Parts: sequence; C-alpha cells; structure tokens
Amino acid sequence: MWRGILMTAFLVTGTVPTALADPVSATDEQPNRIRIEYGEAKTPENRAVLKILQEHRALERFQEIFSPFRLPVELTLRLKDCDGVSNSWYERPTVTICYEYIEDIRKNLPANNKPEDPVFVGISYRDAMFGQFFYVVAHEMGHAMFDLLDVPLFGRAEDAADGFATYMMLDLGKDEAQRLILGAAYSYREYVKNPRVCVPLIAFADAHSAPMQRFYNLLCIGYGANPTLFSDFVKKGFLPENRADSCRTEYNEVNFAFHQVIAPHLDPKLAKLVLDKTWLPPQEPGPSTPVSLRDTRHSPGEYFNMCVNFSLPLGNARD
Repeated sequence: MWRGILMTAFLVTGTVPTALADPVSATDEQPNRIRIEYGEAKTPENRAVLKILQEHRALERFQEIFSPFRLPVELTLRLKDCDGVSNSWYERPTVTICYEYIEDIRKNLPANNKPEDPVFVGISYRDAMFGQFFYVVAHEMGHAMFDLLDVPLFGRAEDAADGFATYMMLDLGKDEAQRLILGAAYSYREYVKNPRVCVPLIAFADAHSAPMQRFYNLLCIGYGANPTLFSDFVKKGFLPENRADSCRTEYNEVNFAFHQVIAPHLDPKLAKLVLDKTWLPPQEPGPSTPVSLRDTRHSPGEYFNMCVNFSLPLGNARD
C-alpha cells in the first residue's frame, strides 16, 4: 500500500526517495490541487442532502484525503443537482456526484440501523452510508487520476477505477477497513440478495462489470490484502473458497500497479498527514460483522441451470 511505499523511506531515512521525487516530465505537478464545490440544490430532498453533507464537511474531507496527489492541473470535486437523475461521472477536470445519487444511498440504508436482508446483517446505518459515499467518490477520483497522470490501462477503465477505490479504502481504513469495504458492498444489496438471478444477455455489454461481479471483486481485493482481518468473508460464506484462493494475487496486481504508476505522484509529507488520521466515524455499539451470506458451494456449472424471475437493470445504473 502507499503507506508502505511512502513511510518506509521517508520516516526511516528522513528523505524523499528518488523514485518519489518530481519526475522531469511532471515538473508542473503540485499537491493540494483539489477544489470543491457544493452546487445549488433545487428540490427539498436535495437541499436536505446538501445540508447534511455541509454539516459533516464531506467534500472538505475528501479534499484533504486527495491533497497528497500531485496533479498537473486543478481538479474539482463537486456536488450537483442533476434534475432528478441519479449519477456520478468524471469529465476533465471535474468529478461530479449528483445529490440524487446521495439521496438514493440514504433511502436504501438499513432501517432502524439494522439491515433486514440476511446478506448484510450487522452492517450499521453509518457504515453503509459512509462506505458507499467513499466508494463512489474514490471510484470517480480513480478515473481522474488515470486521466490527469497519464496512467496506462491494459483493461477496462471501470474495473480499474473500482480497484483504485478499493485500494484507497483499505489503506485509509487501516484496521477498520472491513467496515468501509462492507459499507461499500451494501451498494449491491439488491443484486446479491438472491443466490440465483436471470438477466438479459445485453446486460453483459455494459462498460461496467455486472454488479454481482463488482460485489465479489470488492470482497476479494479486501480478503487478498489481509486474509486475517477479512477471514469472515470466507468462513461465513461471503466469498466462495475457489475465488478466495486467487484473491492474494488479485490484490498484489492492484498493489503493484499503485506502486508503479500512482505512488510517484504522491507528496510524502502530505500523505503521512492523511494516513495518520482516522477517517471512519466512531463505531456504533452492537455487532459490526455480518453473520451470514449464503451457501457458495455450488460448482460454476450448476448456475447455468439456476434462474429465477428477478428483474435487474441493464448493466449498472451508476458509474
């Protein structure tokens, strides 16, 4: 993780390693280039979302989290009224999150602080809210970093942005990263609550991986990063054992990519300040670890004959 890259050289030797010094080709890159913007909210629902986010200084927190990234231009992170459309996107040089998207997250949070769906038993209201919000912002910021830092992608941009977001959650969450990962996974609650699904073939033409795949990818990278911390993912049926076997390799691929193409653009002193802070809200009393998912012991071939009438949107409705 970038903690290891930055801290080992900087804290032990007190100097910035050559690999992290400003490269000749990026002499105009500077940290602290994140700008934030709370756009006007036009409806009562969106004004309520705006009020909550401003009270919690949501954008200010993300501005600080991404301040160590040395960028060639200013990057704006804005919240916007999207006239009823729930979406998020990156278009140079701006990351946009719709108030409607945040309202959708809020409306689908576990009632009475306890999810009714057994898939997510134990995930708190706060973790589900914060995890999903962090995930979408980090995902779109991933797109921005790939673009502004000229990061080559040998694969699909949406999968890479998911990997970037997951990596950020693991590093900033520290020993409580499981809360962030599970909170983010709550995004896919409607897609994974049934063990068998039936979707139109065209759904797999979307630029995003299927939501069910994104759910398992998220858990897999977390488990690969720290099998001890995330051991319940396998023990309690979150993650099939045959997928868990390859998760360490999958995490290492993301970790290597971050070391090679992102870390050279981090300011070590600012990164230390960010990593030394606690970004998760205090944990609420009660169980924080989901207790069950479902039986994952089916062989892949069995699923070809398992289908129920379960209507899903084509692809993924969110970026």
